[in-house]
Amino acid sequence: MTMTRVKGAEALPLNRILDGDCIEVMNSLPAESIDLIFADPPYNLQLRGTLHRPDNSLVDAVDDDWDQFSSFAAYDAFTRDWLSAARRLLKPQGAIWVIGSYHNIFRVGAALQNQGFWILNDVVWRKSNPMPNFRGKRLTNAHETMIWASKSEGGKYTFNYEALKALNEGVQMRSDWVLPICSGHERLKDEKGDKAHPTQKPESLLHRVLVGTTNPGDVVLDPFFGTGTTGAVAKMLGREYIGIEREESYRRVAEKRLAKVRKFDREALEVSASKRAEPRVPFGQLIERGMLRPGEELYSANRRFKARLRADGTLVGADVKGSIHQVGAHYEGAPSCNGWTYWCFRRDGQLVSIDVLRQQIRAEMQG
Repeated sequence: MTMTRVKGAEALPLNRILDGDCIEVMNSLPAESIDLIFADPPYNLQLRGTLHRPDNSLVDAVDDDWDQFSSFAAYDAFTRDWLSAARRLLKPQGAIWVIGSYHNIFRVGAALQNQGFWILNDVVWRKSNPMPNFRGKRLTNAHETMIWASKSEGGKYTFNYEALKALNEGVQMRSDWVLPICSGHERLKDEKGDKAHPTQKPESLLHRVLVGTTNPGDVVLDPFFGTGTTGAVAKMLGREYIGIEREESYRRVAEKRLAKVRKFDREALEVSASKRAEPRVPFGQLIERGMLRPGEELYSANRRFKARLRADGTLVGADVKGSIHQVGAHYEGAPSCNGWTYWCFRRDGQLVSIDVLRQQIRAEMQG
């Protein structure tokens, strides 16, 4: 992985950190080439003077040059320009995440809508271990806000609903996420032993974003790469990444960090998929393809009932006929039945679920 300044590039510089102004670099990349953008832009904190703890020790606050803007108008112009460049890069089915604090996120949200993005959710990242408010004149800032938006109204986008539900112990994922800030072993340090970046994001946050809204092989761009959290998580999860970072000190830390990251194996990268997202297979196709034969008998998984197959894919039982679902529901006295998991066929003296045959066809369709 090497650092480079891209000019007029046609091919995507995958898995690299690009040196330069984010707007210039984004404008040099091919249009509609990116699946997801995760952006952590300058917050424009407008800090006035130094900040001390109650014991008079100095707080290492965000006062770097990259966070300094002369006015709200200057910040808004910068926001419009980088969002315009970002939108050009996104594929039609692409999406963007932007994270910020109360200092900037509302201005960014308005700019997103003005650019034609369509806001899907705002997510509150509630920090389980926030930094206290040392002056005691305001509420403790215990959260940041993320905006998730598709490229346009009605545009398609990736959303791995079942995977996020699985991450949340089988409960639908909500828009308030309780996760800790970077601390301890995850907090990167520079050569002097100081924090390498004042607003380093935790890997847990990016893990949830990327598992939920990208797929393996997708290209993820971070135009404010910092010390490389987006790249590190993308690499682990089998996504391609492109980072843009103008500060050399951050690039050095990110390069070192990314060199140590290893991709998870292919099986580990698979996530729960929505049944609605799987290709539909009509039961009659199993008969058309000779996987089951007209006249063959099917048996309920509990071995209590049986029915005979007809050439059109319907079943005939002792006192009922209809689809695999209708006949199963009749036998069980239930309002509905999933016939795919209810019925089995006999092979070599064993009962085998007909769903095995459906999955064989799906594997062919997808691969």
